[in-house]
This record gives sequence, C-alpha cells and structure tokens, in this order.
Amino acid sequence: MKPIVLLLSGFLISGLVFNISSCKKDTDCKAVVKCIDSTGNSVNNANVLLYAVVKSPDGKTSYTADVTASGNTDSGGEVRFTFKLPAIYDIKATLTSGSRTLTGVGIIKLEEGKTTDKTVTIK
Repeated sequence: MKPIVLLLSGFLISGLVFNISSCKKDTDCKAVVKCIDSTGNSVNNANVLLYAVVKSPDGKTSYTADVTASGNTDSGGEVRFTFKLPAIYDIKATLTSGSRTLTGVGIIKLEEGKTTDKTVTIK
C-alpha cells in the first residue's frame, strides 16, 4: 500500500510544480527608445520623456496623465522602460548642447508581454 501512496503523491507534487510554473508568463510591457541625430549617429545623454496627454471630459483642456517616465540614453543612444500595463505614450527627447536645445518627438505603443523598439531623430 505504501508504494502506491508514494507513487500517487509523487505524481501529484510533480503535476503541481509544472502547473504553477507554467502559469506565470511575462506580462510586462517594455519600451526601448533609441535616439539618433540627423546623420543616423546614436545620441548619448539625451533626456527621454514618455507621457500621455489626456483631454478633459468637455474636450477643451488637455493635461498630462499621472503615468510618465523619463530617463537618459546610454552610450549606445538607448533608454529602457518597463510598465505593468499596455499603453500608448508620446515621446519627447531633448538634448542640450551648449546654448542649443535639440528635440525629437514620437509615439510608442506598448503591448502586454512584448518589447517595443522606437527610434527618435533629434534635430
């Protein structure tokens, strides 16, 4: 009788282990924004802001939603963001060089469990 109980409990435990680990899929929404200049070279140390513009119920006033993220590009011109929920964000990249300020804009759509790449040209 003991071998049957051990065998059944072994199947039960292994079944639970496989079911629990297979249910956890990655649902994070990842964004990679690459900043380049007009000649196609990577731009490092550019400030990248992701934000959403929301209109008021009357449609007359626009304001920035509470969910925003910002970061600076690395030496390869990239900055990475991770969000829990899918969304569509506006992108504003800014680089201050001396007395000049260069900017670039774009839009990125984040999807559940995927990494979305977007390139922004700073002019």
